[in-house]
Formats: sequence, C-alpha cells, structure tokens
Amino acid sequence: MHYNDFGHWIRQQFPFRVQKLSVDAGFSCPNRDGRLSTGGCIYCNNKTFNPSYCNRQKSIREQLTEGKAFFARKYPTMKYLAYFQAYTNTYDSLDALKRKYEEALAVEDVVGLVIGTRPDCMPDSLLDYLEALNRQVFVLVEYGIESTNDDTLRRINRGHDFACTRKAIEKTAERNILTGGHIIMGLPGERKEDILRQAPVISSLPLNILKIHQMQIIKDTPLSEEYMKNPDICQLYDVDGFIQLIGDYLPYLRKDLVLERFVSQSPKELLMAPQWGLKNHEFTDRLNNYLKVHNIYQGSMLHSL
Repeated sequence: MHYNDFGHWIRQQFPFRVQKLSVDAGFSCPNRDGRLSTGGCIYCNNKTFNPSYCNRQKSIREQLTEGKAFFARKYPTMKYLAYFQAYTNTYDSLDALKRKYEEALAVEDVVGLVIGTRPDCMPDSLLDYLEALNRQVFVLVEYGIESTNDDTLRRINRGHDFACTRKAIEKTAERNILTGGHIIMGLPGERKEDILRQAPVISSLPLNILKIHQMQIIKDTPLSEEYMKNPDICQLYDVDGFIQLIGDYLPYLRKDLVLERFVSQSPKELLMAPQWGLKNHEFTDRLNNYLKVHNIYQGSMLHSL
C-alpha cells in the first residue's frame, strides 16, 4: 500500500463489518450561537453533512434505526458506529451529552461512537467520561483542525488558534482515546507551499486518523458571497491538480497515521465550485494509480525537511 488506508485499519478493529451512521443530535456551535460568533466558519453549511435519514426532529434512536434499515438490506450482519457529525457534538452539559451518547449505544448493533467536534469544546470532565466509556466500547473523537496556520484560522472565522487544537488533541490522546483530525486544502490565503509546510506539523500531533478534503465553495455561506465577488479568493484545484497536491503531501505524513479520506463531495444542489463530477471511489482509484506510477509512499520524506 502507498498509504495507511482507513478501510484496512477499521477491518482490523472489529471481527465484523462496521458502518458509520450519521446522527443529527440537535447540537449548536459556539461559532453560531453568539458565544464566539454568529456567522460560523465562512465555508460552513451543515446541510452538506447530513444524509436523508438525519433529521433533528427525530430522536437519536429513530435516526439510527432508519440508517440501519438502509444498510441492513445488503449487509444483514452489519454493526454500526453512531457518528455524531452535525455541528459541535460536545457542545452541551455533561449530563445532556451522556444521555445522547448512551441513547445511541443502547440501539441494537451500535458498537461504538464517532464524535465530531471543535478543539475548544472538550472540557476535562467530558474527557474523563469518554476515557471511561472507551474502556467499554469503541470511541473516536474527531477534531476540526482545518489549518495549522493561525492567520488562516482567523481568516475563516474559526474562533480558536492552532495552540488550542494541539492542546485538545494531546489531552485526548493522553487518555488513550482514538483521536482524529480533519484538514481542508485550499483555504483562503493558502497556496501549495503553505499546505505542504503543514504536513510535518500534522505529523507531530498524536493523531491516529486524518481526513483530508479539497476546498469547496458551498452556497449560502459567507465564503460563497466573497467568491462571487472574487473567484481567486481560494486555490480551487481541478482533479489532476489536487491529486498532484496529495502526492506531494503524503510523503511528509507519519507512516502510522491512518488516512480516512482525501476528498469530499457536497450535494450538487449546494456545491458552487469546483465541479469535478467524480464519485469518491473514482477519485481514489485515480489517486492510487497516480501514486503507483510515481512511486509515492506515505512518510517517505518526513525527516528530510
């Protein structure tokens, strides 16, 4: 393998097939409710995250049950991870969070949790709880890193700096909780050389799993308004350009870092640019071929900088 693939890794964690099921548990975000800001991150439209069975008007149990029914037709022995994805899924009182997580775990065939959140929304009391829960079931906490550059974080109205990100990831990893991160390539103000400089920084974090995706301009966001006035506000890659960028980036990532994805495809009705017209597996096939042809391997140049 040219990189440490999530699909292979997750199959080693369980003796059965598992599937993540997204849940909209009715959370908000400190970057939207006024605690930090009311505008949110400039690129964010949470409608891009939720599959059809996610509906915050339904209970967590109902959402998971409908999600299970979707997959069970093809994979009747499938088990599931409840993926708390929409907005900031640690942004509530500890008691309320416990109720939501435990409602998910009480659903038959749900064998673990994946919790997406912000680095500035992980109190020690919640880490204590997750540390104990992790001894019983699979727990993965995913942090939105987005960028390691403080200027970029300010530019996108993220509401925290990279020092906050590093601290949250380190504290989570210290509890032996699986820790994931998410970055976006092509954010406003960042060019290829800026992105490549971030790879060794990401590798220095005690992350287990990393998600990567291209910058996308989504309708009904502050960034979409800026983009309509100035299309050069972001480095938007075509497919071949993004594959080449990944090929340049991979050698500077730790070999043991599990890579869950390289691309994201927002719903067509919400996506302004770039319009690739590829399914995720089609992109991955093209990427894998590029890595093979050019003999590129994850981690091969990490210590050469």
